This record gives sequence, structure tokens and C-alpha cells, in this order.
Amino acid sequence: MAKSQKYTRVMRFVTHYWLRAPYLFAAVLVARVSSTLIDVAVPWASGAIVDAVSGGRENSAAAFRAMFIFIGLTLLFQASRQIVTFMLNRMSARAITAIGRDAFGKVQRFSSDWHANSFAGATVRKITRGMGSFDTFTDTLVFGLVPAFVVLTGITAVFTWRWPLLGLIVFTCIVIYLAATISISVYWIRPANIAAREWDSRMNGAIADSITGNQAVKSFAAEGREDKLFADIAANWERTSIVWWDRSAWNGLVQAALLMVLQAAMLGTGLWLWTQGRATPGDIASLLATQFLISGYLRDISQQVRTVQRTVNDMDDVLEFRDTNIQVADATDARELTVGKGNIHFDRVTFRYKGAREALYDGFTLDIPAGQRVGLVGPSGAGKSTFVKLIQRLYDLDGGRILIDGQDIAGVKQMSLRSSIGLVPQEPVLFHRSLSDNIAYGRPGATQEQIAEAAKLAHVDEFVAGLPKGYGTLVGERGIKLSGGERQRVAIARAILADTPILILDEATSSLDSVSEHFIREAMDRLTQGRTTIVIAHRLSTIQRLDRILVFEHGRIVEDGTHADLVRKPNGVYRNLLETQVGSTITADAAE
Repeated sequence: MAKSQKYTRVMRFVTHYWLRAPYLFAAVLVARVSSTLIDVAVPWASGAIVDAVSGGRENSAAAFRAMFIFIGLTLLFQASRQIVTFMLNRMSARAITAIGRDAFGKVQRFSSDWHANSFAGATVRKITRGMGSFDTFTDTLVFGLVPAFVVLTGITAVFTWRWPLLGLIVFTCIVIYLAATISISVYWIRPANIAAREWDSRMNGAIADSITGNQAVKSFAAEGREDKLFADIAANWERTSIVWWDRSAWNGLVQAALLMVLQAAMLGTGLWLWTQGRATPGDIASLLATQFLISGYLRDISQQVRTVQRTVNDMDDVLEFRDTNIQVADATDARELTVGKGNIHFDRVTFRYKGAREALYDGFTLDIPAGQRVGLVGPSGAGKSTFVKLIQRLYDLDGGRILIDGQDIAGVKQMSLRSSIGLVPQEPVLFHRSLSDNIAYGRPGATQEQIAEAAKLAHVDEFVAGLPKGYGTLVGERGIKLSGGERQRVAIARAILADTPILILDEATSSLDSVSEHFIREAMDRLTQGRTTIVIAHRLSTIQRLDRILVFEHGRIVEDGTHADLVRKPNGVYRNLLETQVGSTITADAAE
């Protein structure tokens, strides 16, 4: 993307959020321009004091009048600047909140595939950095560039009107200074800033990734390896940051030299005008004060240009989120899904993962009657997990339809679809919230009594008593304070409480001991009664009592029947899988 396009895009972005409070935004601009004009008038007031004093004691009244004007302008400038600050605080806080809310909402709605290919830590860093950059960008414009433009334009105009030669010299020096410093910032410092920013995101992503996976790090005694990985990334950040900072320092030297030239030119011209009788001592005093005023604004402009450049780069990440299309989006006329019985029908479904050479499903057709309990078995990569992901519409199809009670899920709102499907994954995801909050996640309005009842059915109550605050105990990030089996019981309790018409179980008892598994199976039997249930099974003993078993291979169903039907098939795929797990040949009697 061209630099001009990037700046245009960022300006549209920030203007959108500024104008969410249009009257407040207008008031900030008016107040800031007014305070700057007052700042410009202060040097002229100081010159009036010098002229009055130089006229002798008989001009004491004029001197005191000039003094009061000077003090009044100074107080008015400070007061108006503080008013701007108070108004800007409110405008920026509202805008930053809206930016964070919009970015978070957009990222939340990106596809599972997008999240699987993105560092969570880097994503969080980009959002928070973009929010902070908006604040810095706004402050830089309101307190830096806008008043600087007003000051430099106003002073140049006044000088040109009164002393055309001085006005021309000041204008020429300002143009040379701005052209040099802005070019250095944009074309020399900016690339170094981008490189440092990229390594900053990688460094934060590496920290988040390692800390999130700390359990695996400890399990494999990999602290040293993680230290080395982080050290390598941090070294690259250090190298690129030094380049960035050094270039900024060189830019500061160039600025200082150009400012000295400007000051010498202004003061020399002013003194020459005085020798010609065209400037008074008060004019020279005003010129000195104005010189410091201009130098201050010009010195800040270079820093402000670098700040704007950095914040534009930082906001560009948030803009990427905003401008990225949601990979799996609701149709414009999407309606609410209404699930009555829970019939699921795959109608000539074709699906290929992005980057895969061949389609996993090609013309796949299957009907699951309402209320039927179905087990999915087969080797890894056969299509079992993809089957349930497509039902949840975590991916869009390349062809065909998936119907629930006759409704094409591509035409319904995803929220209504997924709220109709209960899921117990093999590796439950818990939030660093209370146990009650985690159980009630699928039914946020549940009462404590309902939560406790679901917990009892899932045998969560067996370990709640040992927690410091019972159901109010925080379970840690990703539920790390609980064991694997305890996390899985919480996930089952969550599904029981959600009470959805369709249920998906991904080896829901894999992390439980044999005693707990017995009780959980009883609870699951009660939970699945009358519900369309899909069970992904790795241990075949967990699905033998289901109504139907589907055996997958390479995206196709190669066997379909009950446990008893499938074990009777000599050399059948299901029978071979079962014999492999039990370690012996299944006899005809055992099949019964």
C-alpha cells in the first residue's frame, strides 16, 4: 500500500471516531486554535512592555497596562489549554473505548482457521497498541501539529505584512526545516520503526505463547530452549530498535543545526532593521520571544512527525482487522434457526481445507434422524472432527448444503446455530473466572441452584468442597488450577446446563478415571436421551450403546450400523479397530 493511501486510510479511521462526538470535537478544535492565537500574541505583549519602559518614567501607565495585558494573555492561554485538555480527555476516552470494542468484536468473529494461524499475544498487542496510538495521534495533532501550523502561519503572515524581508527569510527557513526533517522521518526513520515494531509484536507473541504453554515447557524441561528462543527474538528487536533510535538521534542533530540557522537569520535581520530605524527595542524583544516560540514549535514538529508516523504504523494493524472480511459471515438476510426435532442432513457436501490439494468431502450425503445418538470413528484425518465443525459452521462449504430441521445453516445466524448445539470437547476451554461462571457459560442467566444441579449430574460437586471458595473459586487461565478430569467434568456440566437440542461430544470421558467415567456415562446417558447426539470416539468402548456408528475413512463413510451389526462383519473396519483396542479377536458370542 502506498504511503499516501495509508495516511488517507488512517485519517478516515480517526476522523470516524472523532466524529462520534461531533460537538465535542468542534469545541476542542475551536478552543485549541483560540489558545494558540493567544500564545502568538504573548511575544507582542512583551515587546509592548519594553517599548513602554524605554520611553521613560512618564510612560509608567502604559508600561503597567502592557504588563497586565501580558499577564492576562498568559493566564488566558493556560486556562484555555486546560479546557482543551479536559474536553480532549472525554473525547479520547470515548473513542478509544469504541476502537477497542470494535476491534475485539471483529477479531472474535474471525474464523477458527484465522485464530489457529495467529498468535493470541500478538493480536492482543496489536489491538492495545492501536488503541494507545489513537490517543497519541490525537494528542499530537491537537497539542502539536495544529497549533504549530497556526503559529507558523500567523507569525509568517505578520512578519511579511510588517517586514517583508524578514517574512521571506522566516518562511524560507521554515520550509527548508520542515522539508528536511519530514523527509528524514518518513524515508529514513520510518523503515527502521516498522522493523522494530514487527519484532516488538513477535517478542510479545513469543512471551504469550510460552507462558500459555508453560505446562508443556515444564513437562519437557524446556525452560532453557524457551529462553534461547526469546533471546534470539529479543536480540533482533534490540538490533532494529537501536537502528531506529540512532536514526532519530541523527535527525535531532540535523534539526538543531537548522534551528541555529533560523535563529541567526531572524536575529540578524531584526538587528539590521533596528540599525535602519525600522524596528524598535520592543520589536527586537518581541522578535527574540517569537524566535524561541518558533524554535519550540519547530523542534516539536520533528518529534511530532515521527510520532505521527509511528502511530500511523501502529494503527495500521487495527485497520487491518477492521478491513479484513469475516471469513465465515452471516448472510445479509440471515434468520434465526429454529430447532424443533434436531434432524441433521448433509446434502452433497463438498469441502476442502485451504491449501489442501484435494477435497476432504466430495459430494458427501448423510441423514441423521432427530434424536438419534451417533458415534463417529475412524483414523486421524478421516474427517470426524471436520464433520462436527461443519455442523457448527466454523467453515463454509465449497458445495452442497447442511440442513438442520430443513433449514440451510448457511442462511441462519451463526449465534442462533451455535446456541442450539452443546459441545463437550476433548480438551475443554475454561476461562479465568469462577467455577460458576464457567459452568453457566452456555446459559448465562442460570441460577445458582441450576448450576449446582448440573454440577451434581456431572459429578463436579465431588471436588467443589475442596476448593477454597467453592463455586466462586477462580479456576486459573484455561482452567489450569483444575486437573484434566475436573476440567472435563466442568465442560459436561456446562453442556448439561445449556440443555441444547443437539449435542456434540468429543471423547468426553477421555480424561476421567474409571470410577468417575462410570458415573459420567450415566449422566451422559440421561443427557443424550431425546437429543440428536454426535459422539467422536477414540475409545470404542464409549459408543457401544449408541443407536448408530459411522466409520470414516478419507472423508467417506465406509461402514454404518449399530455396534452389534458392525462387529459381525468379518474383516470389517470397525471390528478390526475394536480388536486392536481390546487386544484379542472378538468372537460371535462377544459380538452379541
